Amino acid sequence: MSKSRDLLSVAFVGVVIGAAGWLLRGLPAGKFPTQAWPWLITIGGVIVLLALIASIGQRPLARLGLLGAGAVAWSVWFATGDLPTTTPGREYWPYPLVIGGLLVLLAVARWWHRQGGSAGTVNRWAARGRRNDGVASAWSIFRTSSWFAARRKASVLRPSLREVTWWRRLLVPIRELATPLARVGMLRIWSPVEDVTLRIGGPRSGKTGELAGRILDAPGAVIATSTRTDLLNTTGPLRRRLGPVHVFNPSGMGGLPSTITFDPLAGCDNPTTATTRATDLLSGVSAPGAGGDREFWAGQARRVLAALMHAAALGGATMRDVLAWVADPEAAATDVQRCLRRSPEPAFESDAQQFLGTNDRTRSSICATIMPALGWLTDSTAAASATGDGFDVQQLLDTRGTVYMLGAEDGVVAPLVTALTGHIARESRRIAGTMPGGRLDPPLTLALDEAALICPIPLDNWTADMGGRNVTIHIAAQSRAQLRQRWGDTGAAAILNNVATLMIFGGSRDPDDLGAYSTLTGDRDEKVDTFDVDGDRQSHTTRRVPVLSAGQIAQLPFGRVVIIRRGMAPAIGRVQMAWKRRDVKAYQRQVWRARLAAIWSARLNAWITAGVTASDHVGAWVTGMTTRWSAARARRAAMRSAVSAVVDAAATALEQPPALPAAPINEQPVDEHEGSRSR
Repeated sequence: MSKSRDLLSVAFVGVVIGAAGWLLRGLPAGKFPTQAWPWLITIGGVIVLLALIASIGQRPLARLGLLGAGAVAWSVWFATGDLPTTTPGREYWPYPLVIGGLLVLLAVARWWHRQGGSAGTVNRWAARGRRNDGVASAWSIFRTSSWFAARRKASVLRPSLREVTWWRRLLVPIRELATPLARVGMLRIWSPVEDVTLRIGGPRSGKTGELAGRILDAPGAVIATSTRTDLLNTTGPLRRRLGPVHVFNPSGMGGLPSTITFDPLAGCDNPTTATTRATDLLSGVSAPGAGGDREFWAGQARRVLAALMHAAALGGATMRDVLAWVADPEAAATDVQRCLRRSPEPAFESDAQQFLGTNDRTRSSICATIMPALGWLTDSTAAASATGDGFDVQQLLDTRGTVYMLGAEDGVVAPLVTALTGHIARESRRIAGTMPGGRLDPPLTLALDEAALICPIPLDNWTADMGGRNVTIHIAAQSRAQLRQRWGDTGAAAILNNVATLMIFGGSRDPDDLGAYSTLTGDRDEKVDTFDVDGDRQSHTTRRVPVLSAGQIAQLPFGRVVIIRRGMAPAIGRVQMAWKRRDVKAYQRQVWRARLAAIWSARLNAWITAGVTASDHVGAWVTGMTTRWSAARARRAAMRSAVSAVVDAAATALEQPPALPAAPINEQPVDEHEGSRSR
């Protein structure tokens, strides 16, 4: 505290001296004090500068730079300022300018070297971590994972934009270049189409709902795999607006028929295709990288199955014939060798001869390894979907189509799904090699939901290679243990290293996985206060703790994810489920309105039919009643006429006096009085 007061006192003295020099400026010229006022201001400035340098502390570069800057400022003032021409020493201004400039350059060069060195980088990262508590800042997200970062790579991501002016590139929709993953605060994290993403979370944690959004945002063709029909029901109608939609459902899930077929023997007359196709079929049932005898027998099975499939393609046989050859190799020896004589690759015939000529125990082990890869032939639905010609990948890419591959969790059809996925991906990679920049334009998207269960393609290799060819891969898995079970320890580690973005959903309960995720988030400084029994703070210390603990990751709420992205500190974001998207809601409203219109149309038709029926009945009743009423009226009229005639006749009869009857001759006269009494 006393040092600060002393420095302030010294600075005040300098200010007073400088102010005195400034006041002497207004006195008449010609006297020595008035000629030396610039030096009084200089002395005051030097005193203030020295006090400022002394207050900086242990920062020698800052002191050196400030001293040089002061010398440069003095030289510029003496050279260009409105000073008396008789000012002593004015002609020496270039010397402080050169010396001060050298000091400034030396300080800047030294600072630049320290900042670019290892120590400076580590200190800068540590300071950044302390400022942001170890998580990504808004500037870091904007610089590495925003729409702006994706647009900077537009000409690389989409080679067709290289010949387009920069202002036309700004008009390209951002979803043609990247896909949104999550929202962190007011910013969105975007993943370019060349990046691979991996999402890990427990069941019903929202992985499929988030993955459906990647299908809807895909700018080109899409290959989607799933063990349920949710993806197809949610995204299929909207994807149909962009291009054709195909369904490959060898297990008959949900009663949906397959709209496309794929014969694994298609193209196997080529030795390379036969080898890769056999590898894909066996990958659907065996875990690579298992080591030991299992890996040995898997390698032998790949060689034998490739030779048998190559022979079947050359001889016009089917996959059922291949199954029969594996079941009874001795009976198939003649046919297999005869077909392989047409092969341009003699190694296949040698592999077949070695397989057929080996001992029974070895041959049985190889056949036992191959049989699960052909187990789908026992399912009539799966066998029916493995017929016909090959799949036209070029047409799929040109039309921006979508292929949904559905398979049950039992994995029986996994070899078939893996073979079709591998065929499309490898053919796309071949097509990309013929395009500008070696990239597909527009890109192909692989949305692999539950990839470890139904589509165990060699992701450990593809995640390192496919991104550079604009084959975007989005993977969804339940845990690291599931990855290790399918691709082995080495393969699972390779997948985790190759992905550009790791999205961790909640629901995990594996301590090893949670500890690994917590380690990936890094450490941060946490302040710890120590209090005595009276509640007074005794000390203040700092300790290193994980940015996110294992418990915090396990307890992530639904819709929240931990994002670990390349070149960026970890972030906690909110993902959007597909059913909450505007386009999905709009389509659902459209379907609801169409359904409501159909219901009311059916009701209206029923009402109209009922009305017509009622009208017919009422009309018949009215007609009958009218007829009966008319007949009754006619009868009444006739009766009235008859009655009138009778009445008229009676009236006429009454109006005429009745004629007196003639008296009989022998009748005696009657006395009048007697007649009246009798009446």
